[in-house]
Amino acid sequence: MTTLQEQWERFHRWGPFGLLLLATLMALLIREEVMSPAEERTAVPLLLTALALQILHATGKVPGPLYYWIRTPIAFVLTWLNPFFCIYVALGYFDSQYYLSGRWALAGSFVTVFTMAGAQAGGLPPEDFGQVAAFVGLFVLNSALVFIFTGLAEREVDQARVQAETITELERTNARLEQVLAENAGLQAQLLVQAHEAGVSDERRRLAAEIHDTIAQGLTGVITQLQAAEDNEHVRRATDLARESLREARRSVQDLAPTRLEHGTLPEALQEVADGRAHLTVTGTAEPLHDELEAALLRIAQEALANATRHAHANRIGVTLSYMDDEVTLDIRDDGRGFTRPSRGFGLTAMRERAERVAGTLEIESEPGRGTAVSARVPLIRHA
Repeated sequence: MTTLQEQWERFHRWGPFGLLLLATLMALLIREEVMSPAEERTAVPLLLTALALQILHATGKVPGPLYYWIRTPIAFVLTWLNPFFCIYVALGYFDSQYYLSGRWALAGSFVTVFTMAGAQAGGLPPEDFGQVAAFVGLFVLNSALVFIFTGLAEREVDQARVQAETITELERTNARLEQVLAENAGLQAQLLVQAHEAGVSDERRRLAAEIHDTIAQGLTGVITQLQAAEDNEHVRRATDLARESLREARRSVQDLAPTRLEHGTLPEALQEVADGRAHLTVTGTAEPLHDELEAALLRIAQEALANATRHAHANRIGVTLSYMDDEVTLDIRDDGRGFTRPSRGFGLTAMRERAERVAGTLEIESEPGRGTAVSARVPLIRHA
């Protein structure tokens, strides 16, 4: 569907051909009454020149202002020879503002008004007082119409400009709003991760206090009592076992995060977890993530690999870690036996909860005999 502007452009390019043809046909009807043989011979080359000018302009070889100022005197002379050529002159009402601007557009309009008034009064030049009076009246009338239509056109242009500026401003506002919404989504994801991290830190402190005040204190007391009776070999062995248990209890305080991430990157930890059971692929630019994000992804990978080997009896397992602009995805696919309804022991609920705790999502697709696909998506929040 063409727009109004496209329709006007089509008219300015091809409309003059139709008006020139119509003016020529109408002029032929009265040529014997108003034109001498010499005037007819003069009109023919002018018509051919006008036609050639229109062809050159329609093909883009003559620029608009030059075309206007060549066509206008040709049309004026043709109207002087035969008043019906004013049909061709009427183009000036439509395209003076299109091809010209400022005072030049006004001058072009008044040349059109002068020519049209002369043709409407009976032809140029006026032959008697009555024709002169008619010419003056028609000139005033056409001038008034030019001012009215020019004002309406300028108002329409102003409205179109204001509408275009409004649309542009709305587009900028929408772009800013989308940017703010994206920033808010990122901040919300970061706040969720930070809130979860704060909860984990509180839980770690609570567990550390519990272990210190109960298990560690109890083992310390056992060791003290056993040290008083170290003559017995069994007692010494029990003492050693208690000391080892105490060391393990103290170590468990710090063992609340995946140890594989303490001295390596997430891809390295995943490669260690795969341990020959799966093929790891990393796409995008790997970069350190927030600790909770890396821990969640590593635990999800461990659980998914365990399910694929222990329950699905998969022969081939693929792990893909993808770093993107604003999120990280972890995909684990296997060719195992799949399932229709997962067993409670598969740990799928735990994996989904791990993803949701860090503002992520987990999707699972499985079909009996066709394998299982686990896809975890978390926001990309870099390590502080």
